[in-house]
Amino acid sequence: MFGYVTICEPELKVKDLRKYKAYYCGLCQELKEAYGAVGQMTLTYDMTFVIVLLTSLYESQTELTEHRCKVHPVKKQKMLRNEITQYGADMNILLTYYKLADDWIDEKSIRSLLGNGFLRKRAREVIRRYPRQSKAIRRSLRELSKCEQQNSMDLDKTAGCFGELMAELFVYKRDMWEERLRKIGFYLGKFIYILDAYDDLEEDRKTGSYNPLKYLQNNCKTREAYEKTVHEVLLMMMAEATGAFEKLPCLMDAEILRNILYRGVWSKYNKIQKERQEKRENHGK
Repeated sequence: MFGYVTICEPELKVKDLRKYKAYYCGLCQELKEAYGAVGQMTLTYDMTFVIVLLTSLYESQTELTEHRCKVHPVKKQKMLRNEITQYGADMNILLTYYKLADDWIDEKSIRSLLGNGFLRKRAREVIRRYPRQSKAIRRSLRELSKCEQQNSMDLDKTAGCFGELMAELFVYKRDMWEERLRKIGFYLGKFIYILDAYDDLEEDRKTGSYNPLKYLQNNCKTREAYEKTVHEVLLMMMAEATGAFEKLPCLMDAEILRNILYRGVWSKYNKIQKERQEKRENHGK
């Protein structure tokens, strides 16, 4: 359900692209140093966005370093890191830990059980440092699991569970910016959940897996009506998120942040649209 909150590379200036990659590599290095190779496997674009946003808002002192890695063994990569990078790495671990635990309970996945075991000791340390976020993640995933078990077709409710989870992660400090950060996280989380469901719907229908968009699709008279409704819902979610963002005094890296919020988040949606159009054209031949 992650990986949707990324940049639109063609529309980003070269200097901003390099800086974004430095934030991303910085998070990867932080995960490696704090949690090893298992930690690096939890790396996401979504948490990179959180780091860039919070760094901009709080104007955190950021250190530029260079390191080699397995992906880039020859040339050292520039990496930007600060205290918020550590926060992002910790949240990545928490999300993965609780998601694996949830998958084991729901699906009895041995892979999830083993992964959860690898992270348990380190995750407990993060839980002690961030009890508020930890409690919110557990609560949200538990509510989302209930919706799935009940086969709830209430899209607002199910997406809201993931929205509440993301909202808590965006609140780095309980201060004057909490309300706006929480709003960005909430609506961005709902956007991610709905887009993920939209992406998975065809496969979920084949396998009989849970997907709250089934009801919406069944009750739309035409494919065009369904597509229009989903698009309008996604637009509303991002309108709320960007509206809250524009009320924050984020000057540093503002172009990167706006690229992600106004262009990047739609990259996956546009890719899905293109692939489905090509599929329809091929079937029509």
